[in-house]
Amino acid sequence: MTAPMNPLILGMVDTTVGKEGAYVNHPSDPGGETKWGIIKTTAVANGWTGPMKDLPQDFAVRIYYTEYAVKPGFAAVAEISAVIGAELFDSGVNCGVGRPPIWFQEWLNAFNQQGRLYPDIKEDGQIGPATLSAFRAYLAKRGAAAEKVMLAALNADQAAHYKKITRAKESIEDFTFGWMRTRVAA
Repeated sequence: MTAPMNPLILGMVDTTVGKEGAYVNHPSDPGGETKWGIIKTTAVANGWTGPMKDLPQDFAVRIYYTEYAVKPGFAAVAEISAVIGAELFDSGVNCGVGRPPIWFQEWLNAFNQQGRLYPDIKEDGQIGPATLSAFRAYLAKRGAAAEKVMLAALNADQAAHYKKITRAKESIEDFTFGWMRTRVAA
């Protein structure tokens, strides 16, 4: 028997599924076939054996929940701050789950006033007890503007990532405006 899914995390997943939409096989997308934003290789790695056009939404939701929210630690962040957890989750879906944890840790260190507000943490991409403790301290020390500033900082890194990959591969321009509109400026 599996544990029930946290409604807070399911809300993040539903929002992202709504942005991703149904089946797509765009020639400029290096991920190839996707449905609900799940690329074929990820679906297969999680047990899917049928055509991508037939991938059920509930199967995609389970992948998002486990692989994109719980495993990278974004669900744990969401338990502290829903808005920051959701941002990390959505960025992980669109940019890969390895980038947002690093961005988050780098910003936590950049915002700690040279370790006077809370100790520096390892920027290793692993959201564990030290990162969560630093985030709690960040929110407590930085007050009412803390979430807004962290959200802006994370979005700055996400936007820079989009610009970098677009400049490296011109065909990505097919997606850049939409990503900025729905993922960064939203």
